Amino acid sequence: MTGVPASAAGGSSGATSATSATSATNAKSATDAKGTQGAMGAQSVARASGAPGVPDGAWPVRGGKLGAAAVNQASLWNIANILTMVRLVLVPGFVVLMLMDGGYDPAWRAWAWAAFAVAMITDIFDGHLARTYDLVTDFGKIADPIADKAIMGAALICLSSLGDLPWWVTGVILGRELGITLLRFIVIRYGVIPASRGGKLKTLAQGTAVGMYVLMLEGPLATLRWWVMAVAVVLTVVTGLDYVRQAIVLRRRGIAEREAATEGAER
Repeated sequence: MTGVPASAAGGSSGATSATSATSATNAKSATDAKGTQGAMGAQSVARASGAPGVPDGAWPVRGGKLGAAAVNQASLWNIANILTMVRLVLVPGFVVLMLMDGGYDPAWRAWAWAAFAVAMITDIFDGHLARTYDLVTDFGKIADPIADKAIMGAALICLSSLGDLPWWVTGVILGRELGITLLRFIVIRYGVIPASRGGKLKTLAQGTAVGMYVLMLEGPLATLRWWVMAVAVVLTVVTGLDYVRQAIVLRRRGIAEREAATEGAER
């Protein structure tokens, strides 16, 4: 009788099981290798094609996050900052044009008005571009308000020195601007005072009025510019008082929140 011993049968089944396990392990290794090669291939293709936000050594793993190096940072030389720099450069150019030939030449005053108008236009666009396209930088936060006040201050001082605008108007506008800027720095520890709609109207009225004074207008237009400047002065004072009110409220709220936090910590 020809038969297979039990030990042989067991050995055969054991060999079969071992072979199956080996095959499964090899298949898993092959799959892992293919997956790794696929990931490396995708990484190489993305790098070769210049995929944004994927620098060398910062490729994200599954379930992980990009490192700090992969975070987009706004460049100093972006369009918003360039417009701010242009406005700063226009300030001395505007002063020179305003004072050419004693400051009373209509042609030079027209060129000065053009420089002032460009500065006002860039003031509108640089902030909009910075917020819309996430181009806000520390340089822009500091340089933008300086450029705004520099061009407006230069125009007001030139007009008053030439006798075209009373000095008290220049004093009210510049005093308000400098005072509000200082107030913002004082209460910055409690929060930021947001720009109001009245503040934007004030800026528009000031720019329009000063621009009309830079041009040597006569007749009805000269009368009109006086009324526009009167509106600008009223808005300057009213919005300035509103900013003071907001600063007081912000400071009181900040102090109350700190005291409440301190009391909660002590308990």
